[in-house]
Amino acid sequence: MARLYLSGTHKSSGKTVVSIGLCAAFRARGLAVQPFKKGPDYIDPMWLSAAAGHACYNLDFNTMNDQEIDATFARSEGADIAIIEGTKGLHDGVALDGSDSNAALARRLATPVLLIIDCHGMTRGVAALLQGMQSFDSSVHIVGVVLNLTAGARHAAKLNAAVEEYTDVPVMGTVPRKPVLEIHERHLGLTPVNETEQVDQRINSIREIVEDTVEVDAVYAAAGRVEPIPCIPGVIQSQSHPSRVKLGVLHDRAFGFYYPDDLEYLTRAGAELLFIDALSQERLPDVDGLFNGGGFPETQLEGLHGNSSLRAEIKRVVDAGLPVYAECGGLMYLARSLSWRGDVAAMVGALPMDCVMLDRPQGRGYVKLQPTGRSPWSMLPGSAVSLNAHEFHYSVVENIGSDVQFAYRVLRGHGIDGTRDGVVYGNALASYSHLRHTAQSPWTTGFIQFVEKQRALRQRISRHG
Repeated sequence: MARLYLSGTHKSSGKTVVSIGLCAAFRARGLAVQPFKKGPDYIDPMWLSAAAGHACYNLDFNTMNDQEIDATFARSEGADIAIIEGTKGLHDGVALDGSDSNAALARRLATPVLLIIDCHGMTRGVAALLQGMQSFDSSVHIVGVVLNLTAGARHAAKLNAAVEEYTDVPVMGTVPRKPVLEIHERHLGLTPVNETEQVDQRINSIREIVEDTVEVDAVYAAAGRVEPIPCIPGVIQSQSHPSRVKLGVLHDRAFGFYYPDDLEYLTRAGAELLFIDALSQERLPDVDGLFNGGGFPETQLEGLHGNSSLRAEIKRVVDAGLPVYAECGGLMYLARSLSWRGDVAAMVGALPMDCVMLDRPQGRGYVKLQPTGRSPWSMLPGSAVSLNAHEFHYSVVENIGSDVQFAYRVLRGHGIDGTRDGVVYGNALASYSHLRHTAQSPWTTGFIQFVEKQRALRQRISRHG
C-alpha cells in the first residue's frame, strides 16, 4: 500500500488544501484513498473524508498509545493509498524532544513526507529552510516538496532553481496563490464541511488546480516506494454487542464534531444511533439517551433558538433524568442562553448557567482531567486516575448555579473556570473537554452501560406504576 505524510513547515502553510486536492485527485483516478489526521482536530478530517470518500481517522499521541496508533493506521489495509495530514510544522509538538511531532509519527509509520512550504516572501531562502528541515532529523524521509502560495511564474522559477541547486529534494508541485484555494477560516480553523455550501464543487475546484500544478502521478509513485510496516497489527476490534438502546446524536450545521471511530464504538457497545437535526426537527425521536457533540452553535443561533419545541423537549427529558453527554458546543446548547456579537438567545435551559462568546480563546489545547467521582457514569478503566483530552473554546460560563457539581478537576487546561470541568445535572454531563474513546478513556463503554441501566430502571418503574 502506498502511503504519504503531508506536513508543512509551520501552521497555515496550505497543507490541508493540498491534502484535499490530492485525496480528490487519487479518488478521481479510481484509487481507494484512506485519509488520516494527526492530532485531535475535527474540521480538517471532515474535509478529507469528503474528498477521499472514506472516513478520516485521527492519530493522536496525547490520547492514544503507540499500539492504538498502529492499529488505527491499520484501517488503511485494503486501500490503494493512505494520506496522513499533519498539524502545524514537521517538527512541532508539545514535547521538547519531538516525541509527539509530525516527524515522530511519520517515522513510526515509516511513511515518506511531502513537505508543503508557504513561499510567500521567499526566494533563495527556501533552500536554506529545506536544508534545515532535512538535517534537523535525517531519519525522516522528505520525498518531495510542494512550493505553495507562489506569486507568479517568475517567483516560481526562482524557487524551483534554488531548491534544485542547493538540495536533492524533487519539487513535485508549484501551487499559485488563488482565491479558489482558500477555505474560509474562523476562530477554530477552517469552516467545517457541514456549514459549507456546494462542498463537492469546492473540492472539485481544488482538485483541478492541484492536478494542474502538482505532479500527482509522481507523488503517487513516491508514496508507493515504501516497505511494509512491521509494527502494524490488525485493526483493534472491541467486542460488538447487538443494539440494546437508542442513542440520539445531534448532527447538523450546528453540531458536527464527532470522531468516526467513537461513533463506531458507541454502536459496538450496543447503541443504535439516531441522528437529530436540532435546527429542523421539532420532536425528539424515542431515545434512551442523547449525545450532543461540539460544533459552532453560535453561528446557528437564530435557528437553534427558533426551534423552541425541540429545546423544550430536550429540557423535559434532561429534567426527567435521561442520560445526556455533551461536549463544548453541546454544553453551550444545554445552557440557559448563548450570547454572541451582541445577540443573546435562549437555549435549552437544562443547565443553570449562561454562555458568552468572547473574542479570544478561553481554553485551547490538551487537557488532563481527574474525575471527582460525581460523574453519573465511569470514564476510566481499572485503577487509572486521570484522562487526557483536549479543549478549544472561545466561550465562558457565567451565572452558574452555586449547587452545581463537577465531574472533573482540571490538572492541565482551563475547562469551566481553570480548576473544574464537566457540569453534572441529574444524569447529564456537559464538559468543555472533548474525549476520545481509547484504552485510557473508554468513555463510550461506560456511557452506554449507564444508558442501558437507566433504561431498565425506567421500564421497571413503568411496569410497577
